[in-house]
Amino acid sequence: MSTRTRKKHNKSSKSTRIIWLLATIALIVKVGLELRSEEKAAAESGNITRLDYGNLMKVTTKPGTPEINKSYKGMDVSFNPQCHIPNWVSWELTAEETTGDESRSNKFQADPEVEGCAETWDYKYTGYDRGHMAPAADMKWDKEAMVETFYLTNIVPQAKTLNAGSWKNLEEKCRDWAQADSCIYIVCGPVIDGSPIEYIGDTRVYVPKKFFKVIISPYTSTPMGIGFIMPNGKVAGGIQACAVTIDSIEALTGHDFFSSLPDDIEDSVEKQCDFHAWSVLKKKNKKK
Repeated sequence: MSTRTRKKHNKSSKSTRIIWLLATIALIVKVGLELRSEEKAAAESGNITRLDYGNLMKVTTKPGTPEINKSYKGMDVSFNPQCHIPNWVSWELTAEETTGDESRSNKFQADPEVEGCAETWDYKYTGYDRGHMAPAADMKWDKEAMVETFYLTNIVPQAKTLNAGSWKNLEEKCRDWAQADSCIYIVCGPVIDGSPIEYIGDTRVYVPKKFFKVIISPYTSTPMGIGFIMPNGKVAGGIQACAVTIDSIEALTGHDFFSSLPDDIEDSVEKQCDFHAWSVLKKKNKKK
């Protein structure tokens, strides 16, 4: 090959590389602009990227509390092998997940992989319901997730007046709020304070006097939070009368919720206790 031909070939190769480089730069710029456009639209609609806040299902259990941690398909559980009930259960609930069509399984069972799990017969003839922490109706989006809510690692003895009353009503409210806000995070469980109502069954399952539930709606333009404390029995005044701050539930239980949030947002949502704001949210959604 002559020197002249080689120079032409080198020039052609160089031009090709430049064209590819320019095309790559153009593609990167295009993708960047699209991402910025999506971020701007999300900001204007009051939503942000969910990954910004890390794992919002994470809970730091009260130091010194016995626990076995297990992640199921639709929920995370901190199980107390000494009390034979969960310390807490956490899950994400999106608007889409409230409209699934999986039917309720109703098959309660022990989780053989979790030490200290209660057995179904521990609840028989005790007068207590097997009360779900993460409700089956929140897992209608997937058969496996639905089945796993019936593991006794997700169950606590509840008085029927609570389980079929205000506790159920609050579960239904949460589904309304998920539909209105597109996504919420929920953590709930018994208040284990060493002073149970009683112990039941051969396993000696701890029957708590109170239950807690904390809820945040983190992806709206103004993140919202609220907590609830309910007695294990009839709730005087209904759901609204049980509304409290998340801060107060952290003080009561010793658990730390939503620590992956930026400090300013965590401080804000955990100080809130505005039940009316959540009710208005539901009403606005129904008007659309």
